Formats: sequence, C-alpha cells, structure tokens
Amino acid sequence: MKFYLSKLMGAAGLAGLLSFGAGYVSAQSQTQNPPAQQQPQQQQPQQQQPQQQQQQPQDKNAQPPAGNTTGLTLDTAPPPVSAEEEAAFKAFDAVPGTDIQKKISTGEEFLQKYPESRYRPPVYSTLTIAYLQTGQTQKAFDVGDKEVQLKPDDVQTLAVLSQTIPRAFNPQAADAQQQLDKAENYGKRAIDIIPTMPKPTNLADDKFEMAKNQTLSMAHGGVGLVYIRRGKFDQAIPELEQSIKLDPNPTPDPVNYYLLGIANEKTSHFDAAATAFSKCAGITGNLQQTCKSGEAEAKKQGSSQLSAPN
Repeated sequence: MKFYLSKLMGAAGLAGLLSFGAGYVSAQSQTQNPPAQQQPQQQQPQQQQPQQQQQQPQDKNAQPPAGNTTGLTLDTAPPPVSAEEEAAFKAFDAVPGTDIQKKISTGEEFLQKYPESRYRPPVYSTLTIAYLQTGQTQKAFDVGDKEVQLKPDDVQTLAVLSQTIPRAFNPQAADAQQQLDKAENYGKRAIDIIPTMPKPTNLADDKFEMAKNQTLSMAHGGVGLVYIRRGKFDQAIPELEQSIKLDPNPTPDPVNYYLLGIANEKTSHFDAAATAFSKCAGITGNLQQTCKSGEAEAKKQGSSQLSAPN
C-alpha cells in the first residue's frame, strides 16, 4: 500500500513540536478500500517525500518533560546512558531523512542492541514514519503502538496512527473492530491532550498554532473515517469538517473532502456532498476523476430525491 506523504507544517522545523522533540511528518494515506458505492480504480494520491527532522539526543541528566505520563520518578528513572549507547543514538540521528532504508536499518540495530534505551521514543517515532514511507504498514503500527505505550501523551504518533489505521483498514481481518477501536481511541486522546499543551518559550505563537492545528486535523480526520467505516455517517461529518478547517497545508488532503462527500451523500445532504466532491476534484491527484463522478452523482440525486435538512 502506498501512502500520501507530506511535510508536517511545510517546514521541517515544526515536525516534532508536539512530540516533545521527536521527529515526525504527517502520514496522509490514500484510503485502501474507500467506503463508497463508487470505488476508485487503484487510485492513490501522488507521493510527496517529506524531510524528516533530526532528533536531538536528550541530556542524560535531564528530568522527564512537564506533563510526562510515563510514570517515571527519580527512583525509577532510566540508568545513565553509556558512551557507546550515546554514540549509537547519535549515529542513528545523523542518518539523513532522505536515506530511509539506512534510517530503518540503523534504528532497528539500535533497538536490538539497546532494547531498554531511554532513546526508544525518538527511534520508535522515526521508524513509525519510515515504515509508512516504505509501505511496511504493519511494522509502522507495531512500533507506533510501542511508542504510545512509552509516551501516552505523544500526540503526533497518536494522530498519525489514528489517521492511518482506518485508511489501511481490512474489514476481513480477525481484529478489524479492535483496530477501529484503537484508531478512535488514539484520535480522541490526541484531541483531548493538544489544547492543554504548553507552548515552548522559544517558539512563535503562529508556529505553535500551526503545529497544533496540523495534528488536530489528522486526529479529527482519523476519527471521522472510523465513523464512516462503522456506518455512522452523521457523526463523521463534523469530524471531517473540523479536519478540513484545521488543515494548514497549502494543498489540503483530498481524501478528507472525498470522505466528507460520502458522508453527506449517505445522509442525503446532496448539495453539501456535491460541494465536497467538487473541492476534492479541484486538487491535482488520482482522486480527481472519482470525485468528479461523485459530484455528478450527488447533483443527480439532489435533483430527484428529497434532501435532508441541514
């Protein structure tokens, strides 16, 4: 499965603001099995290669950040980092984000050699995105879950997984409903945490707002798609509308417009469906023709069927 990837905030310097220093990019994936009567023909958005932010090693004597929910105290803090471990992490950190395969191999080697390292969170977070970039979806989900277990307040990973899990959803999987439960939980957790996060003192207000809005956009979009997967189209609409409203990217994610069109069509809001499909069709990418067809169908239904009140 290929993923529609874009740089978070359009600036690498914003990529890890909401993950306490870990490097991230947004993972906006094409829906694998779009939940509509009209299925795209192997259509996937064009890839945009992100630039990963380098992660700075933590001071080995530093205390956990404010708001830390790992439960660590002075009595349970990780042991001091050895010089060898420190060097190994710096070597991983120094691998350019453009060399994805080396980033993956170096990260995997680090985790194998230092399975209890205090540097696991930035390694896990980087690997989550790198696996998505290389189409290794299950690996991304597995390592992302490990990251969330270590850092339950890592809103970046929560939002990325919330958006990606339902887009890669396989309804035939034995744990299909559990995966949707997880995506919904992760998305709602990110939505709850983000408004409470303090702004770093050295960060401009507008940059912080952009970072928060991007992450909230992913989380709302993920929750909205979970509702669509469950046939709760009326509940999906406000989530998808909020995702679109908050998205600060110059080119919005067309998938969310497509999904909003589906949700409105399924709830007999045909004018709103046509508008959403039209906006999706106006964004260059492989969803254009599908959304043009969706717009035409919504207008046709609107002319022959009674529309639901807004």
